[in-house]
Amino acid sequence: MIPLISSFARALWSQMHIRMLLLTIFPFIIALALWGIALWLILQPLIDMLQSMFADYALFRATSDLLESTGLGALKAILVPLLAMWMLLPLMIMTALVLVGVMAMPTITRHVGSRHYPQLEPRHGGSLAGSLWIASASFAVFAVVWLLTLPLNFIPLFALIVQPLLWGWLASRVMAYDALAHYADANERLAILRTHRWPLLAIGVATGSLGAIPGLLWLGGVASVIFFPILAGLAIWLYLLVFVFSGLWFQHYCLEALARLRKTQTLIDVN
Repeated sequence: MIPLISSFARALWSQMHIRMLLLTIFPFIIALALWGIALWLILQPLIDMLQSMFADYALFRATSDLLESTGLGALKAILVPLLAMWMLLPLMIMTALVLVGVMAMPTITRHVGSRHYPQLEPRHGGSLAGSLWIASASFAVFAVVWLLTLPLNFIPLFALIVQPLLWGWLASRVMAYDALAHYADANERLAILRTHRWPLLAIGVATGSLGAIPGLLWLGGVASVIFFPILAGLAIWLYLLVFVFSGLWFQHYCLEALARLRKTQTLIDVN
């Protein structure tokens, strides 16, 4: 518990550094440009496709009855646009995750490593290709579960429970790899991921609770649909901010675990 709390405090302090605060600017500009083009190209066709599916399979009556029974009848008029927005949300998460992993994590690693762990020798056990593979494979599982549970997000409080758990798993998979890629060799990384799997998952769930906040922007009913472009930009920036803090927390925890592992290994070798 102490390493979790101390790494959280150090991550929070690191987040206040001007370099970390500015770290979301370039990824945000790139994400905003990408999603500006994407929304212009695919949002209306996606809404039209869903509208056609609902009409062809008589889903309007079924969903209308379901919403009425759960006290959410007011959502009937905006159900299709709202569903389209929720379907795009995992892709926004993936965009933020990849941009932070590629553009921010190297800076986070250098910042934390040089300031707090200058004695650690970099052993380069990870790679950019490995990071992209872990991120892509993990996100594929995340997206499937997200889509399967999508209808249940209309049940009050369900999103507040499931989203942090999904985020926790995703963050612990992706961020732990990136945090150790530069400093740990492959064996050290596997040892830390195996020994510290539960603390790493706890960090993921904690930051996943923060990651659920941008998703709440889509729960505003009619306002969410009307202001979707603005809310999409705000959500992307919040995801980037959460991922940067998550990266800092994982970085501090993983490098501390790596320092202890090497110290223990040295004592074993001496004896």
